[in-house]
Amino acid sequence: MSFVYFDIGHAILVHDEIIDQSGGIKGILNIGLLQSTLEHLQNDFYYPQLEDKLTHLFFSINKNHSFQDGNKRASIALSAYFLEINGFSESIVYLFIKEMENIAVDVADNRIDRDLLLKIINSLFNEGDYSEELKLEIIYAKMI
Repeated sequence: MSFVYFDIGHAILVHDEIIDQSGGIKGILNIGLLQSTLEHLQNDFYYPQLEDKLTHLFFSINKNHSFQDGNKRASIALSAYFLEINGFSESIVYLFIKEMENIAVDVADNRIDRDLLLKIINSLFNEGDYSEELKLEIIYAKMI
């Protein structure tokens, strides 16, 4: 599969729109981290599948704090946009947003790590819902 990507200018624009709509502080803390995330996303050796790319994008935007404020919101919005520009239906994008709203805080608070996030994203796209085993893993991670 060939992927479509967005540039750093678009990422900043989306972030600023989020801040305008929901409040917070505009501005970039570390443009290099943002640039690195978007460049690495295009590396098919490290991130060969959609789920790998989506996990990297969501996790890195969420955790790297490239922006002054709104990193969790930006991780959801930019990941959803990545799905959208790569041809995913509105219902899939909506499901992703809905599920990631519940996950973003736990990623930021180090309760859900990159590996568990990848399992969650894989489950969303390949199973449509979480397996009982994954549900238990998520519950356990949130308890720690």
